[in-house]
Amino acid sequence: MNGFTFYNPTKILFGEGQIEHVGEETASIGKNVLFLTGGGSVKKAGLYDKVLALLAKAGCRVTEKSGIAPNPEIDSVREGAKLCRKEKIDVILAIGGGSVIDAAKAIAAGAIYDGDPWDFFDKKGSVDKPLKIGAVLTLSATGSEANGNTVVTNPETEEKRATYHPGLYPSFSILDPTLTFSVPREQTAYGAVDILSHVFEQYFHNVANTPLQDGAAEAIMRTVIDCAPVAMEEPDNYNARAQLMWASTLALNGLLSSGITRGDWACHIMGHEFSAKYGLAHGASLSIMFPSWMKYVFKANPERFAQFSKNVWGVDISSLSVEEAAIAGIGATKDFFHNTLGLGVSLSDHGIDGSRIEEMTDSATKHAALGSFVPLSREDVVNIYQSAL
Repeated sequence: MNGFTFYNPTKILFGEGQIEHVGEETASIGKNVLFLTGGGSVKKAGLYDKVLALLAKAGCRVTEKSGIAPNPEIDSVREGAKLCRKEKIDVILAIGGGSVIDAAKAIAAGAIYDGDPWDFFDKKGSVDKPLKIGAVLTLSATGSEANGNTVVTNPETEEKRATYHPGLYPSFSILDPTLTFSVPREQTAYGAVDILSHVFEQYFHNVANTPLQDGAAEAIMRTVIDCAPVAMEEPDNYNARAQLMWASTLALNGLLSSGITRGDWACHIMGHEFSAKYGLAHGASLSIMFPSWMKYVFKANPERFAQFSKNVWGVDISSLSVEEAAIAGIGATKDFFHNTLGLGVSLSDHGIDGSRIEEMTDSATKHAALGSFVPLSREDVVNIYQSAL
């Protein structure tokens, strides 16, 4: 186990009815609010009007901006940053899933930056003293409600990039599982893949003596595996939705990586290419990438994958070789994605051929080599993409 510094300043208000505190929590960090939302679902559910009323009661002045798309685009960030400067915004309240919260973070950084907000994602500029952020989560997936990460897409350059800054942690996040009851079946499945993938990125490492981290990661994975199918079949099952919501937060709030590494993240970076160039949902890209990556790298540490098979998937490995046990867990993962969640596990499942693999490889490796569990060469990246066809 390695030494570490754990930092997470986000206040979490979890449970049914916590939305009642959104006004007071927002007012405690700023009174001039940019109210940021995605599509029309928050209005249909009555959440939009309720939050506006609570903000007004708390004495907040509200400027509204809606229309944040999945895989939020840089133009929305630019528009939001400009609006913040015009209206002298001091706090952004994001209501939605990870895309809306990520957009809020990028807008918060861009509002006090003289250049183009894309600079943060293209490694040409640095975030400094962003605006305060509050969040109301309506989709269990990204963990953006309790971390300093933000991911934005640039359609002009066909790039999807991430950046991090400790100032981008939301000051508070409201997690009410009942707000996820209306999430459609497919989005619930994609969210489950996203949560699992965040754990995968941190679970597959080569640091010795990490039973606490391993146990926590394995518990989160088993929870998602148990609860995602229930939530898909029973959308208003409070316990299943609550477990998924808390799993989403714990999967990427800094807890699992403490004492090991910052994570591998090769699959996320490679998967971003599918979203940027083909418009795939983030979860769809990950359900393709991870089985291919696992099969490609497992021989570097088959014992870790054998442990994964036994402790996460419940595979009886007593009569299997280490390599056979490892392969069984990889197969169980792919089967869960495809047969239980009903998602594609190859590019061909989405009608995508291999014509842009070289281009995607160049883009994925633009800023740095990929991988820490197994450092990947350019040739490795090409091979993994090809195996995903």
